[in-house]
Amino acid sequence: MPIPEVDKIWFNGELVPWGEAKVHVLTHALHYGSGVFEGIRCYSTPAGAGVFRLGEHLKRLHRSARLYYMPVPYTVEELYDATFATLAANGLDAAYIRPLVFRGYGEMGLFPLNAPVDVTIAAWPWGAYLGEEGIQHGIRAKVSSIQSLDHTALARAAKATGQYLNSILAKIEVTNAGYDEAIMLTEHGHVAEGSGENIFVVRDGVLMTPPPSDGVLEGITRDSVMQMAAAMGIPCRERTMARSDLVIADELFYTGTAAEIVPIREVDDHEIGEPGPITRRIQDKFRAIIEGRDDEFGHFMEYARG
Repeated sequence: MPIPEVDKIWFNGELVPWGEAKVHVLTHALHYGSGVFEGIRCYSTPAGAGVFRLGEHLKRLHRSARLYYMPVPYTVEELYDATFATLAANGLDAAYIRPLVFRGYGEMGLFPLNAPVDVTIAAWPWGAYLGEEGIQHGIRAKVSSIQSLDHTALARAAKATGQYLNSILAKIEVTNAGYDEAIMLTEHGHVAEGSGENIFVVRDGVLMTPPPSDGVLEGITRDSVMQMAAAMGIPCRERTMARSDLVIADELFYTGTAAEIVPIREVDDHEIGEPGPITRRIQDKFRAIIEGRDDEFGHFMEYARG
């Protein structure tokens, strides 16, 4: 999906022209994937530009960096203000936001602790990752032959740049086979996640999602859905699931910042059907929140300070 160019990017404490936000070709992260990032969305609301759970995203960014021994040279509060400064500099009240913390230029080799740590925040207009049609009517998913990564291989609690190489392979594999998105399994055959999304299963009125112990990222939207379900009286639990649980599900959907909440109407050529009642209820609740119409979870939307 092409990135539309805007005016400014926040780079190490300064707003710089989009075309000047550059790094050296010997930047450590370019060679070894030594970076962590977030995907965040800003929505236009009656109160102005509202960023969905910005504080939680930035706290996770700091946690991810800590897991990879990268001291972030800016506090959560400083990055919070920098995010809104970036939005304002580009005149954006609805956008996708990408903070990135990475090991910069000056060191080569696998011992990274002497490399400088750089921080950027970019924002640009970006539509539905899996398409508006997908949000309304669901997408076709396929279980990929590419496995999800285990906790013993990488720091799975981190949202790190290098950890998405297998997701890239899974996405290419299923797209080339004619499907919209991948579902990845663990080495033990347990359901993990999509190439860039968490996954939920509905069966007999109960909402289920794989636990972090099955190598899934603890997604912000995932957590939001679990909180929303509890408030709406929908039973929700974390549970290890087999591939067969996908096929016999009453409803399936992905969650993620880029994807938002996307129903799965078909998996491995098994028909699940149009989005079901629980999926629709959660979609409607989420839409009310991000449009600034929901008082119960209005605190999920965060605004510029001062």
